Amino acid sequence: MQDWRWRDRDRAGLTGVNSINFARIVAQVVYYFVAAVALGAPHRKVAFAVPTGNFGDVFSGYVAQRMGLPVERLTIATNVNDILARTLATGAHELRDVVPTSSPSMDIQVSSNFERLLFEASRRDAGTVRRLMASLKQSSRFVLPDSTLAAIREEFDAGRADETETAAAIRAAWREAGDLVDPHTAVALAVADRDTSDSKIPNIVLSTAHAAKFPDAVEAACGVRPGLPAWLEGLLTKAEHIKVMNNDQVEVERFVRSVSRAAKQGVAG
Repeated sequence: MQDWRWRDRDRAGLTGVNSINFARIVAQVVYYFVAAVALGAPHRKVAFAVPTGNFGDVFSGYVAQRMGLPVERLTIATNVNDILARTLATGAHELRDVVPTSSPSMDIQVSSNFERLLFEASRRDAGTVRRLMASLKQSSRFVLPDSTLAAIREEFDAGRADETETAAAIRAAWREAGDLVDPHTAVALAVADRDTSDSKIPNIVLSTAHAAKFPDAVEAACGVRPGLPAWLEGLLTKAEHIKVMNNDQVEVERFVRSVSRAAKQGVAG
């Protein structure tokens, strides 16, 4: 049955890739190499500031660094839900209530991919990671061993931006560069703007969403309402098609195969 499911997935040309799936991290590694090479790597070091929620994107930067990309530092940019910034500052990883913000993908406390970094920073000591995660589950906090914290600080720093700073970064990007940026990107811009390190090293801010995904927040910040990209023009006015099915996995799979272009054309398999 398992083999059949894999073949069926291949025929449809579809798979699920969420922020925990390592395939997504592998794909995101490409961003770092492309951006760095465009600015002179490998002969020139670069730095990155990354809007961070579930830690997958910035962990991809760590993977790129481990692959040999000359990354001087990786800055974890958080909103007011700043558990990761607090962890790097104090060594204590402590859950707090989530505060809703204009950058909702960062409104989390448990960053799944941070566990991957803990594993690497603790020299792949699975026992240490298990103990830390058990403490988090039991008491909503853990304290990093000194050696693990030091290893993380060698590669990463972190900063936070509140809602006022985020809105100001959106306005500045529009006023100074004519760019409309979404609130997540603005968080990283605000954090990067405080960077006082070597100005000869380019500091690359990753933009993680189109501004049109958060039109109300962008318009409130800078007075301009972002439109959809040209290739999505008219999307919101197109007819909506709904198919009602039974709560049956086989029926759902059969439907997916029936509408998958790859499956119908025999592209994969």
